[in-house]
Amino acid sequence: MKSRRAWVVRGCAVVAALAVVGTAAAVIPHARQAGPGPTQHAGPQGDGTAITPDGWFVDPAGRQTRLGDLPTAEALSPSGRWLVVMNAGQARESLHVVDTTSGRVVQRLQYDPPRALYAGLAWAPDGHSLFASAGGNDKVRVYGFSHGRATPHKPIQIPTTASRPNPYPAGLAVSPDGSRLYVADQLSDAFSQIDLATRTVRTVAAGHNPYGVALSPDGATAYVSDQGARTVDVYDVSAASPRHVKQIRVGTHPNRMVVDSRDGTLYVANSESDSVSVVARGSGRVDTIDLSPYQGAPIGSNPDGLALAADSNRLYVTNSGNNDVAVVNLNRGRVIGMIPTAWYPTDVVTSHNGRRLFVTNAKGLGAGPNARPLATAPNPYHEDATSPRQYVGSMIVGTLSQIRAPLSASKLERYSTRVVDINGFDERAKVRTGGARSTVVPMRVGNPTPIKHVIYIVKENRTFDQEFGSLAKGNGAPRINLFGHESAPNARTLQRRFVTLDNFYADAEVSAQGWSWSTAANSNPYLEQTWVANYSDRDHPYDYEGGNNSAAPNTKPRHAYLWDRLADAGVGFRSFGFFKFGPTLNRGDVPPDPTLKAHDVRAFYGFDLACPDSVHFAHQSCPVDRYHVWLKDFRAHGLPTVQLLRLPNDHTAATDPGLPTPRSYVGDNDWALGKVVDAVSHSRFWRSTAIFVVEDDAQDGPDHVDAHRTIAQVISPYTQTGNVDSTFYSTTSMLRTIELMVGLRPMTQFDAAATPMLNAFSEQPDLRSFDAVRPRSITPVRYNAGQAPMARYSQGENLTVEDQIDERLFNLAIWRSIKGKAPMPQPRHSVIPSSPGPDVADKERSGR
Repeated sequence: MKSRRAWVVRGCAVVAALAVVGTAAAVIPHARQAGPGPTQHAGPQGDGTAITPDGWFVDPAGRQTRLGDLPTAEALSPSGRWLVVMNAGQARESLHVVDTTSGRVVQRLQYDPPRALYAGLAWAPDGHSLFASAGGNDKVRVYGFSHGRATPHKPIQIPTTASRPNPYPAGLAVSPDGSRLYVADQLSDAFSQIDLATRTVRTVAAGHNPYGVALSPDGATAYVSDQGARTVDVYDVSAASPRHVKQIRVGTHPNRMVVDSRDGTLYVANSESDSVSVVARGSGRVDTIDLSPYQGAPIGSNPDGLALAADSNRLYVTNSGNNDVAVVNLNRGRVIGMIPTAWYPTDVVTSHNGRRLFVTNAKGLGAGPNARPLATAPNPYHEDATSPRQYVGSMIVGTLSQIRAPLSASKLERYSTRVVDINGFDERAKVRTGGARSTVVPMRVGNPTPIKHVIYIVKENRTFDQEFGSLAKGNGAPRINLFGHESAPNARTLQRRFVTLDNFYADAEVSAQGWSWSTAANSNPYLEQTWVANYSDRDHPYDYEGGNNSAAPNTKPRHAYLWDRLADAGVGFRSFGFFKFGPTLNRGDVPPDPTLKAHDVRAFYGFDLACPDSVHFAHQSCPVDRYHVWLKDFRAHGLPTVQLLRLPNDHTAATDPGLPTPRSYVGDNDWALGKVVDAVSHSRFWRSTAIFVVEDDAQDGPDHVDAHRTIAQVISPYTQTGNVDSTFYSTTSMLRTIELMVGLRPMTQFDAAATPMLNAFSEQPDLRSFDAVRPRSITPVRYNAGQAPMARYSQGENLTVEDQIDERLFNLAIWRSIKGKAPMPQPRHSVIPSSPGPDVADKERSGR
């Protein structure tokens, strides 16, 4: 792969650049290009590489084997011949058995919703039995195993009680003698010990959201990582019932663990500290290995899986955020190099002879368009209508990287050079080379800017082509445009008159991740591996918008989000609807996040489709629309430095009878956006204001470039140019630009590496005001009739919380309500694969 980012590494070799500061590996980029060029798009590049939606390049080492939907765990058989991989995605989950001699998948065991898999795999010592956690099914699956085939046996049920109604088994371990199974019960904050002969289950308390389980070499001590905390629980498991001994403090959100069989040293991957904790057995001493990619880097490496080399002198750690495996020399206690992987590596295993590494990559390499021909209309009365191939959240096909080991110094140096070459980290170099110099977007945090007020508006789920495909500006597909001037006249006029952004991507697939990316510039392993169960009715709660600190992607979970940084810096802000969703929260309640609570406008309703953005709905349950709550506050208080404003109704309710039609919902949303811009542009704040508009994700429809490409707008006197800006931007680019304007340093490596939106701004302001236009689709509001297309499907959907719906049928209902029986083009998913492409095959043939 050609280098797209120019780095100058101090020293004659990249390994020499891995300078040690304490125990931290520091790779300090001196200068580089600004990421993907304007002609590049997210997805596969045709040469075995890919670009993720946030603009990170992917160029995996080793041989690539296609797996299933979101591979998150793997376990090597005691013989070393068979590798079992758990694919725990949104639609069809599965276990794959891989023959390590050929590298091929020889068996697939499939589980459709509500049948589940989650996190835990463990072999019996004799290799004749295998165990897999079943998450929301509250059981552990049991298999016999012989000659490369797993045979399901009766599962072991984890008892539920009134205080522990949803154990949600996660990590597993089997005792050295094969008599006991140990289970982390993630959602009941508990740890279970199972006698395999009698299937007796004994459960004791654990820390918050326990995840991984590891055993001491003699099997007398069990370690459980508390993914929702900063602790590892230690249990004496030598007796019939486990006994809690102590807690060990480690890094934030510990994930998987491994124990050295020689001396009992425990290694713990800490996803929000970007570190590995090293716990010496018996001494209580805890050392730390820093996985930060450069000195002073914010978090974002998100380590998850780890494995010891056969000689126990090297530790391999998957950095899911950085798309690499860190190689740690344990004798030196530091990182000595990195191995590039595919997108989002989750686990790593070493072969028994130490000659190979097996790395599971949850999001693979990406793929081209949907497997169906674009001219083929899906049949809503056939099961294929809800095929996972049609939905961005379940089109991921992960891969297995098989990498030769041990790595020579020269090979590791070449791999490390490749990682440094394709990953972007240092935000100082990025701002310096991110485009033309600007006095509007500061080149450094704290530099002056004429922008004194930022309004950050987050909407719900549209693609670029759905609203701007027929704009006649930018790269649009008119045949896919659903919402034209009749329902989105303000957004379309703003896009034409200000700056047209036609190469902007949501970093997330769905809203659960989307709200984390939109407000914290990251999505951590807890969120990435559990949202799929919530969306597929596998009994996981929606605990992502402030409902559980486990999902907060930062070393300090209560300081993980944009508003925490604003509060810490003394920057004034107000919140309208952020982290407020569902009927319970909206009925006069407040966000669960304590910082937001202090700045929340209580009368403003969060996500609830019974509440209008701007007009009166028949039978609406809220007393006033969102725009008028905002306007009242604006007239009373003006603008603080930052406003956080949620306008969710472009989500629509499809064809649910009695609710507004999709065009009326989008018109309601568009009228609210237009009137906000109208009010600000006619006020004294206009000269010094920038309004940023983004969708939290783009899952609700097709786009001819990529399913992650979404609507984004920057509205300011300094962007009223009518230009088309095709710079590769993403959600984190928008956050980075806001941070620079209001004087905040990046929250994570992702906004630090993101391209600021410099090219969207001009140096001279155009102070013309904007006059909003009422959309025809709400003059008057139109409602779905009982005979509306696919009404009976829409009526059964949960519309009180975002994304709790069958997105495939939902999108088809919206399409048919507007286009009738015309065939609906299928979404293009250039990042999320639906079938193996030539890139994977080429890598398999080449053995890279």
